Amino acid sequence: MKYDIKDIKLAAKGALRIEWAANNMPVLGLIGNRFSKEKPLKGLKVAACLHVTTETGVLMDVLKKGGAEIYLCASNPLSTQDDVASSLAKNLGIAVYAIKGEDTKTYYKHIEAVLAAKPDITMDDGADLVGTIHQRDFSVHANIIGGTEETTTGVIRLRALAEQNKLRYPIIAVNDAHTKHMFDNRYGTGQSTLDGIIRATNKLIAGSNFVVCGYGWCGKGVAMRAKGMGARVIVIEVDPLKALEALMDGFGVMPIKEAAKIGDIFVTVTGDINVIRLEHFKAMKDGAIISNSGHFNAEIEIPALERLAKSKRKIRDFVDEYKLSDGRRVYLLGEGRLINLAAAEGHPASVMDMSFANQALGAEYISKNYSDMKKNVYGVPREIDERIAALKLKSLGIKIDTLTEEQEKYLASWEMGT
Repeated sequence: MKYDIKDIKLAAKGALRIEWAANNMPVLGLIGNRFSKEKPLKGLKVAACLHVTTETGVLMDVLKKGGAEIYLCASNPLSTQDDVASSLAKNLGIAVYAIKGEDTKTYYKHIEAVLAAKPDITMDDGADLVGTIHQRDFSVHANIIGGTEETTTGVIRLRALAEQNKLRYPIIAVNDAHTKHMFDNRYGTGQSTLDGIIRATNKLIAGSNFVVCGYGWCGKGVAMRAKGMGARVIVIEVDPLKALEALMDGFGVMPIKEAAKIGDIFVTVTGDINVIRLEHFKAMKDGAIISNSGHFNAEIEIPALERLAKSKRKIRDFVDEYKLSDGRRVYLLGEGRLINLAAAEGHPASVMDMSFANQALGAEYISKNYSDMKKNVYGVPREIDERIAALKLKSLGIKIDTLTEEQEKYLASWEMGT
C-alpha cells in the first residue's frame, strides 16, 4: 500500500475525529452495515477525488466495507485534513495521496497516482479526476464502468462533455439529488462558509454589507446565515428568476459593479469564472474582504489583483493583504479557494451524511446497472433519494404520515372535482 501524506504519526488524532463524525452520520452507518454483509463493490477499484475530511473518512470506511479497493486524492489543495489522511492510510489501509497546502504540481501528481491504479469507478468532487481522464487516450482507462460527481461545478463540466458527445462513461450527478443540494448546498455551505470567514478574520458579521455572488442553493444558504447574524445582505445574480427570488426573500439585489463600492465582505458561489474582476477591485473600499465558496478559485480574478497590488503580505493565517497604489487594502481569504475548507472544517457531518449516502448508493447502483447505462449524466434514482430522506428522518426520530387508499386514488384520477 502506497500513500503520500504529511505525517503518518497524526493517525491517532485523525481516527478520533473520524469517529466523532461517524457518530453524526447514522444513514451512512446503516448503509455500511448492509455493505459489510452484501459486499456490493467486491472486486472493484474506486478512484476518489474528494475533500479529505473526517466525513470523507467515514465514506471511505463504508466503501471498503462494501468490498471496494480505494485510492483517494484531494479535490482541492487546501481542503485536506492531514490527520484524517494519516488515519485512512494507517488504520484502514487506504492509498491516500493528499497533503494540505500542496502546490498545483503535487495536486495533479496525486490525481495521476490514483488513476495509475486503473480504477473501475471514479468518484469526483469538481470533475478534475474525470477531466484528467478525458485529456488523454481513453484506452488507458477503458475498464471504467461509471462514476459519480458531487458538485454543481463538476456537473456543469460533465454535462458540457455529454452535450459534445465526448463523455466516455456514465456519471451519476450526486449533486442533483434532493437530499444533496437542498441540504448540503444550502445548510452545509451556509454554515461552513460563515464559519470559515469568521475563523480567518474574527470579523463581526452584524452590521456589515455582505455581498453574495450567486443565488443558487449555496448562495441561498450563505445569504440566509449572513442575514441571521445581522448582516445587510446584497445578492448578485444574472438569472432574473433567482434575482427576483432573492428580492422576495428580503435581500438587496444589484449589479456587482455597484455592490463593489459598498461591500465589506464578498463571497462568490456561482460556479463561473471571474465573477469578481479587476474593475471591481478598483472600486472596493479600504478593508474589503473577498472569499469564495465555489469549487474553484477561478471565481475571483486573482491574477488581476496580483497585478493591481503594490504589495502583498500574509497578515493572518488564510488572509492575504493586497495593498493598492492609493493605500487601500483588499483582503483575500484562503487564496480564493473554498473558504469553508481552507480555514474551517467544511460541512457538518450530519448534512454530509446524506450527500455521502448518495455517493455510496450511487456507486452501488453503477456496479449493478452499468451495462444498461449510456455515456451520459444521470440523476440519482428517485427511489434512492427517497430512501435516504426516510432513513434520515428515522434517525432523527421523526415520523410522517402516509396517504390513505382514498387519497392515493384521488391523486391518480381526474374524474373527481370540487
